[in-house]
Amino acid sequence: MHKKQPGSSVASVTVTYNPDPKTLQRQLDQVSPQVSQVFLIDNGSSNTGEINRIAESIAHVRVILCQTNLGLGHAQNLGIRACRDEGMAMVLLLDQDSVPRSSMVETLLTALNELTQVGEKVAAVGARYTGSHTGHPSFFVQFKRFRFRKCFCNHAESDQIIPADMLISSGSLIPIPALDTIGEMDEGLFIDHIDTDWCLRARSLNWQSYGVCNALMEHRLGEHTFRVWWGRWRYISIHPPFRYYYIYRNSILLHRRSYADPLWKQTDQLRLLFITVFVVLFSNQRLSCIKMIVRGVTDAIRCKTGPINLHWSQTKNGHV
Repeated sequence: MHKKQPGSSVASVTVTYNPDPKTLQRQLDQVSPQVSQVFLIDNGSSNTGEINRIAESIAHVRVILCQTNLGLGHAQNLGIRACRDEGMAMVLLLDQDSVPRSSMVETLLTALNELTQVGEKVAAVGARYTGSHTGHPSFFVQFKRFRFRKCFCNHAESDQIIPADMLISSGSLIPIPALDTIGEMDEGLFIDHIDTDWCLRARSLNWQSYGVCNALMEHRLGEHTFRVWWGRWRYISIHPPFRYYYIYRNSILLHRRSYADPLWKQTDQLRLLFITVFVVLFSNQRLSCIKMIVRGVTDAIRCKTGPINLHWSQTKNGHV
């Protein structure tokens, strides 16, 4: 009998939308030896020919094409359901610009097994990322009064596992039983806060997430990231204007949900205030960003979900 490989019960799910071919190739080269199946869920990219070419060059990669962009949550759910159909025990979620280091999956699996063996209800275990273009250190988050406590890894303890109240979806290894109980991703949020919503639901049901310090990947936050002094040095992610629509709309939608942790709501409200000040003072597209923020808040009050109607915006205002 052949010994089962560490990642033989794991499938990875990557959602693509006009991905950079070189980065996608690097990701697949790194992740495919670590898992038994790779699913690429494409959200209506214009370069599907290039995506298919890359996928065909690597074993056990399956591409699922969506004709239009139906949102990150919808695509992730397609991948999760494909993993269920294949009988996988765990799902590894990845963004298209995340590149796992070697043995990342094995390290996550080891941590997950250690936690479950002592009786923990594990929602997810997450990798530690390094900014692919800034090199800034990552951290795991715990909710505190009016702040997110940043839990940095102690480099003297490479096998450190840190309880986290929230994980980014990319690099998260999720057991299928956790998804069965907590539920799939909220497709109505479309892009932002999908991982936040899932983690808040998990916490409300007493499922705990963990950051695994020795599981590493390259990952990029925002279109650009730079450092500013605001009481202390902070790393700020810059997004295109339309993203601020989803950030504000989805934050406010989550604030009104019964399972949203009050500590998260307090801190997120301060975060939105900080983003507003930053956009007004520093963004070179401040007018477009402010318009998207106002529209996001308005649609949240109306309980609107799903994608923004960009055609309406272009027709009404001449631009997005």
